[in-house]
Amino acid sequence: MKIVMFSDAYCPRVNGVTVSVDSFSRALIRAGHEVVIVCSLYPENQTIESMSNPVMEHAASSGDPVIIRVPSYPLPISKEDRVAKFHKWFWVSKQLNSFAPDIIHVNSEFVIGEFGFYYAHVHAVPVVYTFHTMWEDYAVNYIPYVPEFILRGIARSIIKNMIKRADTIIAPSPQILDVLKRYKIKKHAHLLPTGIDPAIFSPEPSAVSAFRAKLDERYPVMAGKRLLLFAGRVGKEKNISFLLRVMVEISRKAPDVVLVIAGNGPEVPLYREEAAELGIADRCVFTGYLERSDLSLVYAMSDIFVFPSLTETQGLVTIEAMLSGTPVVAIGEMGTIDVMGGDNGGFMVKNDHSEFRDRVLDLLNDPELYARKVEEARVHASDWTIGTMTERLIAIYTETVAAFRSTRK
Repeated sequence: MKIVMFSDAYCPRVNGVTVSVDSFSRALIRAGHEVVIVCSLYPENQTIESMSNPVMEHAASSGDPVIIRVPSYPLPISKEDRVAKFHKWFWVSKQLNSFAPDIIHVNSEFVIGEFGFYYAHVHAVPVVYTFHTMWEDYAVNYIPYVPEFILRGIARSIIKNMIKRADTIIAPSPQILDVLKRYKIKKHAHLLPTGIDPAIFSPEPSAVSAFRAKLDERYPVMAGKRLLLFAGRVGKEKNISFLLRVMVEISRKAPDVVLVIAGNGPEVPLYREEAAELGIADRCVFTGYLERSDLSLVYAMSDIFVFPSLTETQGLVTIEAMLSGTPVVAIGEMGTIDVMGGDNGGFMVKNDHSEFRDRVLDLLNDPELYARKVEEARVHASDWTIGTMTERLIAIYTETVAAFRSTRK
């Protein structure tokens, strides 16, 4: 089967959509399918020639997708996110014509997503749409000068418009299914979480030790310390202020602990300043953006993964940590509830500083409990591998193509 995935977000941008598109595309290729990804062109990819013209990145190996990158502008409310230039549609369409896709998979709601729907309409190709992001919750964090009810109304309208045009809908979590019911969507939606490739999160111990030594040299405060890790976008929606305040309390009882915040985002300066104001600047390390291969090493070298986010669609980083053998303490909200399913591989707690602190300290102070949670984490995470989820995605594609073709006879 020939598949084109459309996504405004893709590498080097790191978020749940990127992980989903990248993981599924590579797993589909391993299963014998052909995949092209259409995404935004980021500053890291741009040359003088490519700033105005789309770029096609041919597969570097047999396991890589072909990538078509579309020149883009920074999104005013979030400079790390991009908005593709719509007038590049004709060039993109021409490249896809030679590929002749069997199915389109739209993974975003902006310009690249519209490319996908428009191509499908013009060329009579079925569309699968994955509703990844709860834009109602995200928008209110980044556009504070617009009334909340207006932002939520706009977000609902955009999602409903996408669903109306899609042949098949995928929801990556039960919470998204509930949202679709609240939106009074009549179409059936398939529940399909994103799987994680366990091979990525099984680094060699020697590689972990070498990377830890390199980070200790770069950030001397880490040397000889136990590590709490947060990994993800450093934005308001991740509730990192909660984590910094918990760290104040933990540091009083566990002075040999450092909080590592791995990731980039618009609020890094804000949280650096907050850490200084709280008196824990020497207990916090902000690594900035890490390559996915390096991130797997950071998971493996950390003692506990701490995740306070209240807005996760899936909470896949908790599974990545567990696959690395790192227990998790996370607030049980939205997608995190589905992924952890309770105290599996760690502790799922309420949005409460004291409870979060106590569970972290329990793991730090009880070697037997810690060892039990490490083993539990690896076992629990094994149910969320990419191979299982990809088999279900292929079945969804096959069913969608068959239904679409039957209606056109």
